[in-house]
Amino acid sequence: MTLLDHSALQKLAIGTRGTAWEGQVWLVGGCVRDSLLGISETTDFDLVSEMDVLPLVEWLWQNGLSQIAPVTYPRYGTALTRLDGQALEWVTARRESYEIDSRKPETEPSTLLDDARRRDFTVNSLMLNLHSGETLDLLGTGLADLRDGVLRTPQSPETIFAEDPLRIVRAVRFKAQLGFEFAPGLEEGLIATLPRLSVISVERFRDEFIKMLRLGPRATDGLREFLRLGILERLLPEFAAMVGVEQGKFHHLDVWDHTMLVLENANTRDPILALACLFHDIAKPVTRMMDESGQTRFFGHESVGAKMTADILRRLKFSNEEADAVVLLVKNHMRLGTMDHFTSTAARRLVRDLRDHLPRLLDLVEADAASLRPGVRVMDLDQVRERLEEVARHTPAETLKSPLSGKQVMEVLQLEPGPEVGTVQKWLAEQVLEGNLEPEDETGALALLKSHYTAAATEIPADQ
Repeated sequence: MTLLDHSALQKLAIGTRGTAWEGQVWLVGGCVRDSLLGISETTDFDLVSEMDVLPLVEWLWQNGLSQIAPVTYPRYGTALTRLDGQALEWVTARRESYEIDSRKPETEPSTLLDDARRRDFTVNSLMLNLHSGETLDLLGTGLADLRDGVLRTPQSPETIFAEDPLRIVRAVRFKAQLGFEFAPGLEEGLIATLPRLSVISVERFRDEFIKMLRLGPRATDGLREFLRLGILERLLPEFAAMVGVEQGKFHHLDVWDHTMLVLENANTRDPILALACLFHDIAKPVTRMMDESGQTRFFGHESVGAKMTADILRRLKFSNEEADAVVLLVKNHMRLGTMDHFTSTAARRLVRDLRDHLPRLLDLVEADAASLRPGVRVMDLDQVRERLEEVARHTPAETLKSPLSGKQVMEVLQLEPGPEVGTVQKWLAEQVLEGNLEPEDETGALALLKSHYTAAATEIPADQ
């Protein structure tokens, strides 16, 4: 299946055949590059035309081809439509100019050649005609660079990177993603324009960073390039601080290289798990100490790391849901390592606390354990997984709570609404977790409550 066989592009080509736009619409950018490389994973479709695309996208909507009313940005001559479930991004061919302290260009309509010249890399300037299938290499080097595996800028690297410094980050991602090499002079131009990174919006960097983490094991190639080129210390200085921090007898690598190995061992394209791997030891540089015997310790690094993780992800404007998930994993990543024996009670507590993120925690712990010094004894995670599956089947997370409502507790103990009710419910939940009370067993909970609090005249314990 070729790029033009995609159902959305087929519908677009058929729908515009016989109109003024036939032969005037070109696919451009990553979708063309990846198609020529035989990569079929591309989901970003960019289209360009020398004709004004704004009337075209409106026509698509009016004629029932687009599933959404077009989202347009007249200042830039860009638009977004959706056909057959696929988002399509449109741009009228243009030339750009930038003010020195701005990341937003001034634009004016122009030719396909000028549009190719404004692209970040020559391999992203290749165009494919929607109707005829013709491939255009207007710069004359795009196809050769694609064949040779070279990242080259259409203009001088300093110009391209200064205009939009996010291209610095993209250069590193593409190098890792495609396995390409920088063209002569590109790295020098990149380093010379590093101060321009300060004008990147955190949202744009975050989105590019997530794309990097979705590369799986190749993500570490990009992260190591971030470090080597000086990008990491500018955008994520907390990670640059990991370099050279030795870890003691259980580790053979410093915190940075250990973190890279954990991410590689996780072998994941799940950004939540990848972020957890990346952040799990974020606090080790600030918690490192030597104990009385001369051993390196990182007391509380998981708790401190959870707070640092929350602060950094908030700074990068991740959603609350994403940030909470990563923080939960970082906070609990040492939990299994401190257990001599994995009991059913411990399993129930883990099921309750981690819920849907439990598989991610196990993957994180496994990747972390595989990155220790060879020969270090670790917990049998196969046994842990079996115990957790057994417990989760018998006591799903939603049942690991007090079988009695607050109203029932008040009726039995003749209590008024107040903190004591919550304390009793927590005590009942603990009985479920300890295996002294079956989940959702109201009868057993009532009997236990009467026995413990009324017959024995036991005082309600203070809420700890």
